Amino acid sequence: MILFLLSYLGGALTILSPCILPVLPFVFARADRPFLSNGLPILIGMSVMFMAIATLAAVGGGWAVAANQYGRAIALILLALFGLTLLFPAIGDRAMQPLVRLGSRLSQSADKNTGFGASLLLGVATGLLWAPCAGPILGLILTGAALQGASVGTSILLLAYALGAATSLALALLVGGRLFKAMKKSLGAGEWVRRGIGALVLVAVAAIALGLDTGFLTKASLAGTNSLEQRLLDRFNMAGPPKSQSGLRDEGPAPSLDGAVTWINSKPLTNEQLKGKVVLVDFWTYSCINCLRSLPYVKAWSERYAKDGLVVIGVHAPEFAFEKDVANVRKAVTDLGITYPVAVDNDFKIWRAFKNSYWPAHYFIDAKGRMRFHHYGEGEYAQSEEVIRRLLAEANPGMDLGGKLDLKGGTGIQAPGQKDKSSPETYIGYFRTERSVSQPALVKNQPTAYTAAPKALNDWGLTGSWTVSRENAMLAKPGGRIAYRFHARDLHLVLSPGADGKPVRYRVTIDGKAPGASHGVDSDAAGNGIVTEQRLYQLVRLADGPGDHLFEIEFLDPGVQAFSFTFG
Repeated sequence: MILFLLSYLGGALTILSPCILPVLPFVFARADRPFLSNGLPILIGMSVMFMAIATLAAVGGGWAVAANQYGRAIALILLALFGLTLLFPAIGDRAMQPLVRLGSRLSQSADKNTGFGASLLLGVATGLLWAPCAGPILGLILTGAALQGASVGTSILLLAYALGAATSLALALLVGGRLFKAMKKSLGAGEWVRRGIGALVLVAVAAIALGLDTGFLTKASLAGTNSLEQRLLDRFNMAGPPKSQSGLRDEGPAPSLDGAVTWINSKPLTNEQLKGKVVLVDFWTYSCINCLRSLPYVKAWSERYAKDGLVVIGVHAPEFAFEKDVANVRKAVTDLGITYPVAVDNDFKIWRAFKNSYWPAHYFIDAKGRMRFHHYGEGEYAQSEEVIRRLLAEANPGMDLGGKLDLKGGTGIQAPGQKDKSSPETYIGYFRTERSVSQPALVKNQPTAYTAAPKALNDWGLTGSWTVSRENAMLAKPGGRIAYRFHARDLHLVLSPGADGKPVRYRVTIDGKAPGASHGVDSDAAGNGIVTEQRLYQLVRLADGPGDHLFEIEFLDPGVQAFSFTFG
């Protein structure tokens, strides 16, 4: 219920953002007509269509995005014709094309006050074009939908968001209608108002066609409503992973382990087979730096307590598409020295059974098959080990467990992260990207020449010819660069050599110079390295500890795919 309310409020705040401007002319086009037969159906059609498209985009992958692009093109044509009939009514009478006659009928129906169906159709078209600012609340909904899968709950939350926006637009529409009526009575300027609205509709169509609704206006909106949305999330404690519980308790029967596409290091395991054992379920993915830094502890627990009845199960739930490749996962398991069972959860069935939302996440199950403890993220390893020891002692009273482990963590890329506040995880694909200073603004799925000069902390950008897709950016020509002005000790970048699998050479600089002693494990002192496989690459480890620096990476070969930055 709280999340539903937050979704509604997040949608209502959309009207305060500049990125809603291209939608307003379509809504106000009928502000001088009866609300129930004109304004209301526009808002209904817009809300339902936005919910449908957002749901498909969140759970359906790239095909849904492509389908929406065709729908946007058709909607732009329809609304452009509608704008022309408002601006030049004679066009609708003279033109012979079916679409123009449809636009004319849509306009004429408003004059007869019988335009419910026509207004509903306009609302559907507007919904296809609506690209609301992706603030924290909408981002929370869409990310949860992508991870948890299609559900009625997801659609309801998206509908709540759309209804919130529709409510604020409805209030503006009612006020606008009164203004138009007053202008008509006092000035007799009804025809000029009509033409003015038609001109605004055409301007809005042009703005959307040029990408201003998802480019400049979205950037201009970030400071406007994001802070308000973030305060709402903070107020209801929904802005991040909840804190782990402080002690053991019965959280119910352990969820099912069914649904993995395959198992590594083991035959498929079931809850029934594991009765009598203490089980630690570790949700991870091999390009996640937080998961990699927690792995040394998980491996140590498995090696130390297996003889006492502990079974560790890694559930590999992919974040990026290449992590669904079972061959990639097998190689990562081997390279990382993981010997315990790993369930490859490509379809997120185990993830959903546990109602999980985080990487890494640890769930502790007792010998009776009951969930007793959970922990999200890195840290608190001593507490987790104490939970393991207590559950083992419950299962085997009087057992000598020996001394506790000397938990020091891993080395290299798996070394513990710094407590110093680092730059945030940053995605390069358009689905979750933010703070890009690339010029022009990121263009979806089209080869584009970019330039960028990050100046503020946490700004980043592309230079060269790149194609930005949902998950990544792919370089078309040698010499492309990515720059990031960051604060951290370590900088990592998830990279892939591209569809042809050919290695891609790169060169890293820090503040315009070779990294020297501050190079990462995947680059040398001169900054040179090579992308040979799809994984996370550590490119910087500052010798003097955390600080503010400008990172740049130049790719000497084409084809590389860049996914996300992480820091530590």
